Amino acid sequence: MNSRSKRRKFGQNYLKDKAVLFEMSSYINPKQNDSFVEIGPGRGALTEQINKKNINILAVDIDEENISYLREKYNGPGNLKFVECDFLKFDLPRDSQSLRVVGNLPYNVSTQIILKLINDYQIIHDMHFLVQKEVATKINGEKSTKNWGKLALKISLFFESEILFDVPPSSFDIKPKVDSSFIRLIKKKNLDYDISIKEDLFRIIDFAFTSRRKNIKNNLKNIKINWEKINVDPNKRPEEISIREYIDILKEYNS
Repeated sequence: MNSRSKRRKFGQNYLKDKAVLFEMSSYINPKQNDSFVEIGPGRGALTEQINKKNINILAVDIDEENISYLREKYNGPGNLKFVECDFLKFDLPRDSQSLRVVGNLPYNVSTQIILKLINDYQIIHDMHFLVQKEVATKINGEKSTKNWGKLALKISLFFESEILFDVPPSSFDIKPKVDSSFIRLIKKKNLDYDISIKEDLFRIIDFAFTSRRKNIKNNLKNIKINWEKINVDPNKRPEEISIREYIDILKEYNS
């Protein structure tokens, strides 16, 4: 088993609660011919739950010891491939247009991983992640609440989010100091925009939340916007602005 210092470095807390793992698997509901990408399989607790006949699993872990262990442990029944790599440097396979992404994400890079996956939303069907509860709440934020911030906006641009259930520290072999939540993200369909707007819109969102106490016009004062041309109240605060209104701001900015 990997040393605790190494596991702290990689943000590794392994699930040991079989009831929690079973519940996660029930929500994921793996079906024949599904193609999974698992992020941070660790010692294979979740892998075990989704490893079924006629299912493809590509598991990516930064820890070479974990990858060696998993390669020795598994020889079916699914089609499994284990890759040693930092997922933030990993490119998703392009041979599937309906990838299912799962993982017990390292808390220190969970938001970075999810934001990276937005770039591949077109080939992703859904995602199921175990993350820090505070992060789950921010991801699942709603307009006009304190959790409607940069993270919720950026993710909800391309994915619907849902908190499925909470997981206590006692469910892990090394207990984290915080509660966790299991979340589901499903790709939005029939969007009238695409990934090409992402960088410019994210920049506007970042500027908009420079200060939550100031209104949207004040926070975007360095961006040339003709507020009279769009149906957005410039006196609203950034958390009172919807996704569609941020897109309208972007369109005016690019016009």
